[in-house]
Amino acid sequence: MNAPSQVASLARNVTRLSHLDLPGAGQVYVDGKHAYIGHITNQEGLATSILDVSDPKKPRIVSQLPVGDPDSHSHKARVAGDIMIVNMEQNASGIGRKADELPKLRTHLTASLGRAPTHAELAAALGVKESDIPAVEAAEKKPYDQGGFKIYDVSDRAKPKLITHHKTHGRGVHRFDMDADYAYISTEVPGYIGNILVTYDIRNPAKPEEVSRWWLPGQHIAGGEKPTWPGRQHRLHHALRQGDRMWAGCWHGGVRMIDVSDIRKPKTIGAYNYHPPFPEPSHTFMGMPPIDGRQIAVAIDEEDHAHSDEELARRRTRPHACLWVFDVTDPGKIQPLSVYQVSELESPWSRATPGRFGAHQFQEHTKGGATLVYCAWFAGGLRIVDIADPSAPREVGHFIPEPAASKACPQTNDVDVDERGLIYAADRYNGLDILEFKRAGA
Repeated sequence: MNAPSQVASLARNVTRLSHLDLPGAGQVYVDGKHAYIGHITNQEGLATSILDVSDPKKPRIVSQLPVGDPDSHSHKARVAGDIMIVNMEQNASGIGRKADELPKLRTHLTASLGRAPTHAELAAALGVKESDIPAVEAAEKKPYDQGGFKIYDVSDRAKPKLITHHKTHGRGVHRFDMDADYAYISTEVPGYIGNILVTYDIRNPAKPEEVSRWWLPGQHIAGGEKPTWPGRQHRLHHALRQGDRMWAGCWHGGVRMIDVSDIRKPKTIGAYNYHPPFPEPSHTFMGMPPIDGRQIAVAIDEEDHAHSDEELARRRTRPHACLWVFDVTDPGKIQPLSVYQVSELESPWSRATPGRFGAHQFQEHTKGGATLVYCAWFAGGLRIVDIADPSAPREVGHFIPEPAASKACPQTNDVDVDERGLIYAADRYNGLDILEFKRAGA
C-alpha cells in the first residue's frame, strides 16, 4: 500500500485516507467491512480482489480470484449476503465480432463473385486489414464459449468457493444487479441483437433458474422484430432494481423504467431518449428519493472511446458525457430537469490522450446521502453532486487522483460508498482510493 506522489492530487472537501495499488478495476462494491473489486481486461489474469476495509487507513487483501480463461475478463462483482456473482465477458476485440459476420459475408461474396473471395476482398468488406483475416477465421472456427456469470460462496472471504459457472451466450455478461433472491443480468442471448435483461432466481445458487426476459422492441430478431438502429447501438447496458421498479440504461436507446411487480412479466412503463442530439450513450439510470413531492431519477452517460485522431477532434466539438436529472413522477411523461457537466478547465488531464474525460458511472443504490450523487468522471476524477434542487445540481466536493504510472491521465472508473459514508474510487488503469467527504463548514 502506498500513496503515489509523482503529481499532487486535486481535491475539494475530500480527503484521501488510503491508497492501494491494485490492477485497474471495472467495479468496486462495498458490503459491510469488505470491498469487492472486479478487475478489468484480465490484467495479470486477475478477476476479483476481496479486501478487508474495517480499518479504512489500512485496507488489506483477503483473497484474490483468477479469471481462469485467457479470452475473458471478470470486471464486475456484486455480493448479497454470502453469495458473490462475477461476470464472464469476452475480452474487447473487434476480431470476435468480425468472426460473427464472416459466414454470411463469405456466402454473399461467393454468390456475387461466382468464386470464393480472397482474403483481401473479405478484409475490405469487413473493414479490417488483410493480415487480420487468419485471426478472424480462427475465431470463426472456435467461437467464444465462456460468457456468463460465476456464483461463489464467500461465507469465508479468505477462501471463496465456486458454486457454478452459468453460461449465457455471445460475448457474455457485462454489468448486472442482484439481491438475495434474483440476479438481473445484462447479457447477449441467442436470437437477440445486443444485450438484454435476463432475470435469474438464485435462491438455489447451484442452479440459477431463468424467470424472465426484457428487451427493447426491435432486439428480438428471431421473433421477427427489426431494429431501427444500426448494429448494437440500442441495447441494455444494465438495470437496477428498487422495489417493484427497475431502471435501465439502454446505451443509444436512452433510459427505461420497468415494472417488475410480477418478476416473470417485466413491463416497460416509461422511456426517454436524448439521442440525438446528445451523443454519448446512456450508461446507468437510477431512482432517487422523492424531492418536494416529485419522484426524481438520475442517469449518467459514458464518455465513449475515441478510436482515431479524427474521432478525437470531433469529440472536442460536442458535449462531454454528463449527469442527467429527471422528474419521473409520471412514468409515461418523463421530463428532464437539468444536466450537470464538468468543465475541461476543472482537470489538468481533460485533453490527455489516450484517455477519456467525461462521465462514466455513479454509486448505485444510494447509501451516502439522500440527495448526493457520487460520480466517477474518468480524467475528471470523483465528483460529488448535490441534487437537492433538481433543476440546479451543485458540486459539493471532488477528488482527482494522480495518473497511474506511465499513464497520460487518471481514469476514475467506478465508485461506491459504505455505510460509514466513506468513498471507494477505483481507477481503470491502476489503484483504489478510500476517501472521506466533509462539507465545508461541517
